Amino acid sequence: MFKKLFIILSVLVLMIGITNVAISGIGQRPKKDSLYKQIELFSEALTLIQSEYVQEANPRDLIYGSLRGMLDSLDPHSQFLDPQEYTDLKTETEGKFGGLGIEVTLKDKLLTVISPIEDSPAWKAGIKSGDRIVKINNEITRGINLSDAVRKLRGKPGTDVTITVWREGEEKLLDFKITRDIIKAEDIKDTAIL
Repeated sequence: MFKKLFIILSVLVLMIGITNVAISGIGQRPKKDSLYKQIELFSEALTLIQSEYVQEANPRDLIYGSLRGMLDSLDPHSQFLDPQEYTDLKTETEGKFGGLGIEVTLKDKLLTVISPIEDSPAWKAGIKSGDRIVKINNEITRGINLSDAVRKLRGKPGTDVTITVWREGEEKLLDFKITRDIIKAEDIKDTAIL
């Protein structure tokens, strides 16, 4: 009888031991080189930058920069888009937007009209190829990049934008107040249709 009791107690202790090992494995923290440890490293770096960096850093810019770098490291086809870039891409791929109907590029750091689209608001207003857009709504455009120009010139159809152009052969700058309309996008390469 004592022998049977010893065997039963031994089996019971063994089962409790196995159960404890299994349960402790379930609640165990991830290994040091796991994803969670890397996220902890990222969090510590972000906290350190915010508390110790020479200038105040915008948390959103830090996170967006990190996401941009992470996706850039994957392959040449992966890219992070912030909300504005996503909206711009969506507008271009849907094939129509509110704008003036001009194709522009940067030439000598000046926003330059390549050509107005026939029958567009810009065409009807008299915008010509080679016109240099020096102001948009009275703001100087010297040094502007294409994406900023797109944001300033595109807008809700029916709204107005005033552009000031320098045209070769003219003695003074020309102002054009143009009402935006629906523009159908063509293929866009290293220029922008606005």
